[in-house]
Amino acid sequence: MPLNDRLVFVVDDDPFITALVAGRLGIEGYRVRTFSYGEDCLAALRENPDLIILDYYFLSDSGRPMNGMAVFDEILRVMPDVKVIMLSAQEKGDVVLELARKGISDYVIKDSSLMDNLLVSVKEIFEK
Repeated sequence: MPLNDRLVFVVDDDPFITALVAGRLGIEGYRVRTFSYGEDCLAALRENPDLIILDYYFLSDSGRPMNGMAVFDEILRVMPDVKVIMLSAQEKGDVVLELARKGISDYVIKDSSLMDNLLVSVKEIFEK
């Protein structure tokens, strides 16, 4: 499948990260939709994304949004075969282990190597 036929959802409440990831994936040739919160992503699953890049932790001034783990659980309930890459600034082993047990496709740390590591992960997922 050509890259421009691959739809990638990017879900992060940090507008800088969202713009960075979406911009780079767009340059790489992917179709990209962005969402600030997991609930918005869940509402759009009918678009049948090929990959979801999902933040682990969400902040909101207007209430308490679902965290990435809860969003991931709901994504799997609705679309059990979709690939999901989790993004996070935390490096807690127990979180990574729990996500791995649930079937996360990859876990990428938000650090200075974010884009390099994320692009490697995306390419590996689509080459499988």
